[in-house]
Amino acid sequence: MKRILNYFKKIEPDKVKRPFLFSVWESFFTFVFVPNDVTQGTGTHIKDKMDLKRLMTFVVLALVPAYIFGTYNIGQQHFVALGQYTGFFDAWYLKLSYGLIKVIPIYAISMIVGLAWEFLFASKKGKGIEEGFLVTGALIPLIMPPDIPLWILAIAVTFAVVLGKEVFGGTGMNIWNVALLARVFVFFAYPLTISGDEVWVSGFEKLASGNHPLYGWWETGFFNTIFGWFGWLQFDPGMAIVDGFSGATPLSIVKEGGWDAITQAYSTTDLLWGNMPGSIGETSKPLLIIGALLIFLTGIADWRIPFGAIIGTFIMGIIFNLWDATPLMTIPWYYQFHIGGGVIAILFMATDPVSAAQTARGKIIYGVLIGIIAMFIRIINPAYPEGWMLAILFMNSFAPLIDHVIISNHIKKRVKK
Repeated sequence: MKRILNYFKKIEPDKVKRPFLFSVWESFFTFVFVPNDVTQGTGTHIKDKMDLKRLMTFVVLALVPAYIFGTYNIGQQHFVALGQYTGFFDAWYLKLSYGLIKVIPIYAISMIVGLAWEFLFASKKGKGIEEGFLVTGALIPLIMPPDIPLWILAIAVTFAVVLGKEVFGGTGMNIWNVALLARVFVFFAYPLTISGDEVWVSGFEKLASGNHPLYGWWETGFFNTIFGWFGWLQFDPGMAIVDGFSGATPLSIVKEGGWDAITQAYSTTDLLWGNMPGSIGETSKPLLIIGALLIFLTGIADWRIPFGAIIGTFIMGIIFNLWDATPLMTIPWYYQFHIGGGVIAILFMATDPVSAAQTARGKIIYGVLIGIIAMFIRIINPAYPEGWMLAILFMNSFAPLIDHVIISNHIKKRVKK
């Protein structure tokens, strides 16, 4: 190990003459080696091998279950549209391989574009790479549709990283959640790419009866060759979308027929476990919760924020259930998390330690207001029935004010005592 350390030290670029190469070197160096102990003797500082890079790795690991399921579900929904292998585990290798064909390029573009900007800004500042984008780059694909054009994704990542993060000073200085900024950019700049029914089912030019899947070399060449060796089922370009298939998500169904219409299209089991169209990583609630337990148990995220969001959802859900004036108001409040991206929003977006409230009481208030605002947007504004994205970004803006009010009140109470 000492020889490896000496080798890294030997090839260390000059920080002044070659700032870009130094940033690259520093990022790999800190990835291989943990931080040094800086406190000697009986000092008061805490010795710890943990740094930002390793902290962010825990969050990325927490997203792995959502990635695995999301990848598989892309293939599942694709073949449901074709009326083939509709059982969830039927032809699993076809579904998994099809999902990989879609997810890998999205993940690669998100990471490459985002880290390229990180490298550029780090070199300009003469610093090492700030590892905060490891989490952002992993979150962005999970909240995108599976067929998003890669050039649009690249622009969205650029917008989020440059204008949402670097102009404020980099990691730890951003006001808004960077991953959500990428999604909100796509939503407002390219609305047809992230709205409607057709964008959530991958692999077709149009979701119309009789349309054939758009297979390329990876399906008919690479994977079909491998599957042929084992005598397995193969991708068939001659298949076509079955009659009556629409690809409608629960959120689009509920606008017209309420909760009863949703349950006619999807069972509560499907809604819970995620066997339905949607963003890549938002559908399977139990797997999102399992992943989130890691960041809660390690103290990276605070349970108070999702707890507050559940309380806020309960308050507004009950009010709208009593009002009962539109189909959206008929949804039982506890089923609000079964549809849309509420679970991934409150577990991984709202809990961002940079853009969220910092005080203990402030985190609960912050979460409650997110739940209230998200429900208000979802139900009162049928044109945008999701709500969580705008609610979190809105409350990101007010998180410092919440903390300021709470801290000021604490100061006043202590002064009186």
